Amino acid sequence: MLLIIAVASAFGAVLAAGVFIAFELRQRAEVRDALRQLDEYQIENVREQAMLAPAADRLVKPIVERISKLTGRFTPAGYTDQVRHKLEIAGNVGNLDVDRFLALKVFGACLIPFWIWFIPSMAKIHGFMGFVAIGALSFGSFQFIDLKVNRKIAERQKDISRRLPDILDLLVISVEAGLGFEQAIDRTIASVPGALSDELRRSLQEIRVGSTRAEALRALDERCEVPELRGFVLAILQADTFGVSIGRVLRAQADEMRIKRRQKAQEKAMKAPVKMLFPLLFCIFPSLFVIILGPAAIQIKQGL
Repeated sequence: MLLIIAVASAFGAVLAAGVFIAFELRQRAEVRDALRQLDEYQIENVREQAMLAPAADRLVKPIVERISKLTGRFTPAGYTDQVRHKLEIAGNVGNLDVDRFLALKVFGACLIPFWIWFIPSMAKIHGFMGFVAIGALSFGSFQFIDLKVNRKIAERQKDISRRLPDILDLLVISVEAGLGFEQAIDRTIASVPGALSDELRRSLQEIRVGSTRAEALRALDERCEVPELRGFVLAILQADTFGVSIGRVLRAQADEMRIKRRQKAQEKAMKAPVKMLFPLLFCIFPSLFVIILGPAAIQIKQGL
């Protein structure tokens, strides 16, 4: 009992110190952000310039770089490129890069011995439940960052697929009004915010710095990996190759995307009764049976 109280007290002290330090660092970060916005503010020496960087970059970044260099020797060939491509598809996941991703994986792996010691010694969970707890916590600590990135990818791809018909409708209106394809995209992304607008803005920047329209659209497809967007990119590339009117292709794509969106909504509506079956059988029906048949069962028991 005394050991538990001592551990809880130490944990509370560490937590309070961490909160205090985080509050102080937050205030200093706000001061540094205000100084960055002053055009007349001049940095006198290298130390002041380094101190303007956030505390996370000054403290965590060197450790992350060393861990990434160490893990780079043991990672399989091509794994770093796969992680980089996955992070690119996920977009900006908390300013996460490849080095931080690998460092978090190493940190999660280092937590596995801690869980093996903590569950039976401190949590007092033994037997089968202890084995299940160790396995769940070990898997969660090691795969947490992968699960987070995969969830971000799914949410981003869903957002792109949902906004694509609306953007195509605006592109059709803009092109038929007389704007060029790039000008129509520029006007559209200013009206519809979202992940797809950000990717189209990046494609426009690539075109302006010298890339061809085909190269920029293929790069857009590789960054998103959304089937509906891939169909749109292929249709635009074919229109450029065979000289078909862009407005006609965009109108056909907009009609097709609206049909697909309606079909997806109908599919989800058809799946709803199946998904409602489990809570109905195990949560709602037993309560109804207790309310309806309970009084009758009590009267029958009293009559006997």
